[in-house]
Amino acid sequence: MLNMAKKKDNNEEIIKLLRQAERLMAKTESSRQATKKIAISYQTFSLWRKESANNKMDQTKRLKELEDENQRLKKIVVELELDMLMWKEFASISF
Repeated sequence: MLNMAKKKDNNEEIIKLLRQAERLMAKTESSRQATKKIAISYQTFSLWRKESANNKMDQTKRLKELEDENQRLKKIVVELELDMLMWKEFASISF
């Protein structure tokens, strides 16, 4: 497997190992047994799991911010479309 002391893992490898550990734990293995099978320390697993949870919370917060901004921008578009329709109507009236 991976030698943690010599290699800095990238996010894809970390996610792969976390998923593998989760699958092993779903098969009624303890987290310590699972980490032993995938050749990482329990401390490393715990740290990665905590960071993964924090990233999910950050992503959820960012998603909410983007959804709020999207709603605000949609309102602006609707207002601008109404303004354009009003000006077209006004322009079509001859004085």
